Amino acid sequence: MTATRMPICLSPDHLYRPTNRPLAAERPVSITYNGESYAVMMVSPQDLEDFAVGFSISEGIVESKNEIVAILDDEIDDGLLLHLEIIPDRLAALSERKRSLIGQTGCGLCGVTDLDEAVRTYTPIESAPHLSINSIFTSLQALPNQQILNQATGAVHAAAFADNKGTICAIREDVGRHNAFDKLIGDLARTGIDPASGFAVLTSRCSIELVQKALAFRIPALITISAPTDLAVDFATDHSLTLVALAREDGVICFNDPFGIFA
Repeated sequence: MTATRMPICLSPDHLYRPTNRPLAAERPVSITYNGESYAVMMVSPQDLEDFAVGFSISEGIVESKNEIVAILDDEIDDGLLLHLEIIPDRLAALSERKRSLIGQTGCGLCGVTDLDEAVRTYTPIESAPHLSINSIFTSLQALPNQQILNQATGAVHAAAFADNKGTICAIREDVGRHNAFDKLIGDLARTGIDPASGFAVLTSRCSIELVQKALAFRIPALITISAPTDLAVDFATDHSLTLVALAREDGVICFNDPFGIFA
């Protein structure tokens, strides 16, 4: 979903002219579980059911889509509503992961009230991911043509999943990099694609939240276009997540290679 405005195009030769410019849509989305408000996130209003499922998994509220009984989305004047019904056994996880603030577009940990929740630990990846240097470059070359929203607006991130040959099997876009990844995770969960069968490619820097989301869904390798943070590399190392960043068509840097794929 995009909107069109008529801004003024400025040029060095002082020729000013109006131009049609599609803008990326951004809306506040309120998320509730079993009638209890959990968080408000700024999200692109596409693929909301994917977002609901992926967000729930990466937050640790549920372990799989099967623990979500129902999803209802609604729209009001102030934004969008996502009502999720989860199985009773998962209500304890809901209270432990309670958020109290509005999560901004670019922040995946806004509102977390306990420092322990910001640096949760996960079971380390146990098997080598299915990827190679050739499959990484194949996915990077294919990615721009599949970023439909970004082609129109130049303002959204993409999260894609590629198989062992580098073929992109799924892609989701959002104004927030964390949201795009959650949407991708939700899509993979809903369609039944095995997260261990390939790797994720994100058009963003790599922060610890993205590493955490990969680990929560058991994606064994994460590729990002821009650089990682030190905490992201440390966390990937501690959990045996293959991490490749500064990934461009002319070269990449492997920051963690626990299974010696590139040795």
